[in-house]
Amino acid sequence: MIDLHCHLLPGVDDGSKSMDISLKLANDAVRDGIDYALLTPHHMNGVYLNHKKAVIQQTQEFQMELDRHKIPLKVFPGQEVRINGDLLTALDQDDILFADEGGQYLMLEFPDDDIPNYTSNMIYELMQRGIIPVIVHPERNTKIMKQPDILYDLLNKGCLSQITAGSYVGIFGHKVQKFSKQLIQSGQVYIFASDAHNLPNRKYEMTNAFAKLGNEFGNDYVSKFNENAKRIINGDNILSNDFSKIKTHLFHFFK
Repeated sequence: MIDLHCHLLPGVDDGSKSMDISLKLANDAVRDGIDYALLTPHHMNGVYLNHKKAVIQQTQEFQMELDRHKIPLKVFPGQEVRINGDLLTALDQDDILFADEGGQYLMLEFPDDDIPNYTSNMIYELMQRGIIPVIVHPERNTKIMKQPDILYDLLNKGCLSQITAGSYVGIFGHKVQKFSKQLIQSGQVYIFASDAHNLPNRKYEMTNAFAKLGNEFGNDYVSKFNENAKRIINGDNILSNDFSKIKTHLFHFFK
């Protein structure tokens, strides 16, 4: 199993605060069936800056500690990049890490409660460079929850989407869980990831999420999500989805 979004690096963001905690999280990941993890500290989100060179070095040091403690987890350097006006400059300065070594798939985050006005233009500029944004945890964005066509339009432009496993199993509440299921149902989800932090309710739920996915949608979905994670980290073309708009129920005057 491949996890393309987690906060295991010690002392760099709101994830792990120490190497001991990072090793504990790594053990939790292995227990949840994860073999490979893309480490994605927050970058350019207004609070945290985790530059490419530093993340590569920190990931190498963390791998050495994992090996020393005989924890069978292979880690790769990445970033959870916040959409921002300086993103193209950061790309020009070679300060952005991708999910794959070829620089095709970018793990892109929006603010929790907004989609900036310049998003469409930025997505266009990224696409022009051959970059495919993977929009992380859209199911928890309050603006997308209110206006689900926003995500549909972004997927139509060529973006992909990643749902947090915990969202689908109910860790973030009923509304987020219901919306996660609606997104999967409409073909608007490509992969699960843990988004693990050292925080209450931010643990690994990948096995639970995949079990639920198999029960609700069938094992073909499980295979597809797993295969897409593998293809993204390898820089290969993903298995495409036939996606549709989420059906919104008409308002009923008589209840």
